[in-house]
Formats: sequence, C-alpha cells, structure tokens
Amino acid sequence: MLISRLRPVFARRLVAAVAAASLILSAHAAAANPQIIVDVKTGRVIAHRDAFVKWYGASLTKLMTAYVAFDALKSGRIRLDSIVTMSKKATDQPPSKMGFTPGTTMTLDTALKMMLVKSANDMAYAVGETVGGSMERFVDMMNEEAARLGMGSTHYINPNGLPGKGQYTTARDLAVLTLRLKRDFPDYQTYFSLEGIDTGKRQYHNYNTLIGRFDGADGMKTGFICASGFNQIGSATRAGRTVIAVVLGSDSLAGRADDTANLLQQGLSASPTEGVPLASLPVYGDTSIVNDVSADICNPKAAKVRSETRDDAGRTIQHSPYIHEMDHPPQYSVAMPLTGGEPPPPPPKALKKPAEKKTVDKKPAPAGEKKSQAAAEVPLPNARPNL
Repeated sequence: MLISRLRPVFARRLVAAVAAASLILSAHAAAANPQIIVDVKTGRVIAHRDAFVKWYGASLTKLMTAYVAFDALKSGRIRLDSIVTMSKKATDQPPSKMGFTPGTTMTLDTALKMMLVKSANDMAYAVGETVGGSMERFVDMMNEEAARLGMGSTHYINPNGLPGKGQYTTARDLAVLTLRLKRDFPDYQTYFSLEGIDTGKRQYHNYNTLIGRFDGADGMKTGFICASGFNQIGSATRAGRTVIAVVLGSDSLAGRADDTANLLQQGLSASPTEGVPLASLPVYGDTSIVNDVSADICNPKAAKVRSETRDDAGRTIQHSPYIHEMDHPPQYSVAMPLTGGEPPPPPPKALKKPAEKKTVDKKPAPAGEKKSQAAAEVPLPNARPNL
C-alpha cells in the first residue's frame, strides 16, 4: 500500500493541533480528498495523497485560462489594454458571474481581475474569446498548453470549469500548472494576490480567504461545483521561499481553507530538498475514472453541516491555527468596465388608478349590496419587493 505523509482531513474537525501533528495516511483511506505540496524553487514534492486521481477542477480551470492569456501577453499578441467585449454567449454563462449586458467592454486587465478575484465564469468566457478569436480555438490552446507542460491527465472543454464530460484534471497536474505559472510569468503574479476589486458600483472580496489571513499568502485560486467539492490551490512565501498546496474535494469553504493553510504551513516547515521532483513522481492509484462527489457534497445533510461552519454574521468559521483575522481593511483594486455594465434595475411598478365610474341612473341597492360594492372598489396594494 502506498504511504504518503499528509495530515488527515478529518483531524481538523477534532482538534487543529492533532491535524498539524498527523503526518501519515494511506492513499487508499483518503480517496475523496487529493492533496499535494510542492516547493516552487526546487520543484520537489514535500507530501502528496491521491495525486493522480482524476477530478473536476471547477474554477481552478481558470488558472489555465490565465496561463494562455499570459502567454499571449508575453509574446505581444495581445496587451493588457486590449478591449474585451462581452458576447451573448459570454453573458449567458451561469454564476458565479459579473452579470454584465452583451456589448459591455473593458480592458483585458480588468477582465483578468474579475475572472481571478470574483471567479466570474462570464469573464473567463470573454477572455477566451478575446485571446483565442473563438471559443473553439481557445479551448484547443488550453489543451495544447496542458500537453506541452506535461499535464498528461488533464483535459479541458471550456475556460471556466463548468462541469461537462471531458473536463478533468489531477492534483499533480494542477501543481505542475501552478508551478509553471509562477516560473513562467513572474510579472503577472499580483493578479492572484489581490484582496478584492472595485467595479465602481460594487466591491468584491477575493474568494481565496487565505489572502491577508495566512502569513505570506500570495495566491492562487479556489473552485467549487457539486461534482468536485470545494477545491483550493494556495501559495505562500516566507523568507524568500515559496510553496504551493493543492486541495481537492474538501467538504466546505472553511474546510478547504483549513486544509490549504495546514498544508502550506507543513510545506514551509519542511526542508526544501525533501521529496522527489514533481516530474519524477510515479503514477499510482486508480486513474481510470473521473471522480464525482456530487452525492456527498450536494445533499441536505451536507448543506446543514456546512451551515454550521458559519457564525451569526455569515462568516466562515475556520479552525486552522495558522489562519488569523486581517490586520487591515481589505484593499480593493479598481476594475471598472469601459462601457455598459450591469443591466439597470427594472422600473418601479406604478400604482394603477381606479377606473372612472360612469354615472348611471339606477335604483338604490339594498344595504348589503352597498357594503360589498364599496369593498370591491378599494384598490389592492402592490406586492412588496424582496429586500
């Protein structure tokens, strides 16, 4: 049986200190929660578990969308001030999204911020159309890059990670992608560490709750669909040393943050020369199917458990001893559209005037009829909007 040295995910639920101390777990016993830690400079795998199990990447897919866009920027085929125009297909993408109207324009810089901070599916689609010229061509570019980078167990069908047959990856391949993002495009790393964005109408915080709350956190991305559970890739730098951690299939927002923080701390505490090179990690485990955890994640019982990981203000309750409150107000980067934007709110419904009564000569009605007629003439109030 393959043994890898990762603290068990369930220990978090008992005592955080136990989670920090538990370093041994069989790959077979934790098949629903692939994880890996890699030192960025040496490229060595500090710890891993089920690293080759095929999984739905969800919005972690947007890291490849960013990689292809960064490559186009680096080669000069496109610029950060290039115009991104929202097509009807882009605006039709399901949430999470910005909700802009077709024809809305913005710079590529703004679109990338919205895609990586808000994890907006419509922005990922628009970026793909802009960089690739068409969605079909952009998806081809994503798969070409995956093959070139050695991501042999990854395939894409869209740029935003929405579920579908043929969309899958592994913890190992995501570690490869994150490693190459950091090494190949150091000038664009600030996109992953933004605390939030300001669109001029609204402010959005980064879904990666480790930013500003885990010492040294500087990226990378989160993702969720029912089929994948709660995914996260974290990156942190201390004293000039950077490690990355990939977590797939956690049970909640709080759970993935706890898992990622614990693994980053483990990586930063380990020797940078420990482990085997990522490229040399041998394939293991069942790689024949794409795991789907929808039944475990999207059911009433699981939803109730997740509701218990929030406080009265709706904030996630995190248990990792390495996560702390932000020591400053969030800093929001400006990311405003050039034209268009969100559709205007619907106009308020006007009160209907009662129809004018025509004077008609008629005999007086009996007393009972007078009362019912008077009640019928009272206008009904409009329904209150949901607030």
